[in-house]
Amino acid sequence: MTVQQPTNTSMTTNKSSNTFRTTILSVDLGRTATKACVNRDPNQVVFIPSNVKCVPIEKLRGGEFEARPSDALMDIWLESQGRGYALGQLAADFGADLGVGASKVENSLTKVLACVGYFGIENDVAIVLGLPFHSQDEFEQEKEEIVNLLTGSHQMNYRGQPISVNVQKVWVMPEGYGSLIWCESQEKADKKGSSPDFSKLSVAVVDIGHQTTDCLMVDSFRLARGASQSEAFGMSEFYKRVAVEVEKVAQSDIKVDSQSLTLINAVNRPRGERFFRPRGAVKPINLDDFLPNLQEHFARELSDRVVAWLPERVTDVILTGGGGEFFYAGLEPLLKGAGLRVHLAQPSRQANSVGQYLYAEAQLAAASSFNRSSRA
Repeated sequence: MTVQQPTNTSMTTNKSSNTFRTTILSVDLGRTATKACVNRDPNQVVFIPSNVKCVPIEKLRGGEFEARPSDALMDIWLESQGRGYALGQLAADFGADLGVGASKVENSLTKVLACVGYFGIENDVAIVLGLPFHSQDEFEQEKEEIVNLLTGSHQMNYRGQPISVNVQKVWVMPEGYGSLIWCESQEKADKKGSSPDFSKLSVAVVDIGHQTTDCLMVDSFRLARGASQSEAFGMSEFYKRVAVEVEKVAQSDIKVDSQSLTLINAVNRPRGERFFRPRGAVKPINLDDFLPNLQEHFARELSDRVVAWLPERVTDVILTGGGGEFFYAGLEPLLKGAGLRVHLAQPSRQANSVGQYLYAEAQLAAASSFNRSSRA
């Protein structure tokens, strides 16, 4: 799981695979990274680190001397409503953190507009995204707020280029539900040669993200609203524990920022490549010296929390999100020990985004079919 992930996406991918005139933009407002796509190909999901910083426009326009055009993902900035915003690595360079603890509605418009600019979308667009399900009331309140923020016409300059879009429709679903849609759409055979039919099962979707672990109870694709919840416990807590261990190893007054993109990238590299040099240290620290032990203990803690929440009727658990993939090896035997069938959404970090896209695509298809039948 890396914060910035190379993709096959080009600036011309606004022509998505759907057959409708309106472009669909699916946005997963992750706290580590915003994941977005304009088609159902998980390899074309773009990752933008979630850092956002309001910066004077003249500072954003200061790269004209550079020898060649910069990587778009490393230099994302835009102007909207007279204000300048840096996003991702550029925002981190200006001192912005990941915003852990804030509502995901905050800065959502700026993040969505950055995705619009990155994909080169213009004119009409439909947007689908997810929000944590802390409670029914809070979800509905944030849903209404974000729909009002996004719906309508928006003008901006994206990296100096004027773009105008009209957001015609906004769908909002609980975080994690997109992964269920994605898993159902896949032809994943189990050892007996048959694919699980999630539409006929009582499924728990456990989306382990940076800021929250979202636990959705779904009966035959019906969200059990009273049994679903999001808990403010996720990868951010794990990175805090990693930062503490790094400070111990450094054996000095060095302080480590648990929201550092460099630290997060180092944690998620393959074993043997996980080196991190905190600012002020004379040599890099091998995270493998303590990371496996931390990972094992954290997986057990996650398992205890999930099992304590799990409704009795659940037969299958879908693990998703960056944390779902990172802790899968530790969580799978623990959950199987509780008599549950365990599935990993693959690819885990992209599953919500592409599943949300499939949902929006189906909604537009249904609306198009209804309009044709009405005219007949």
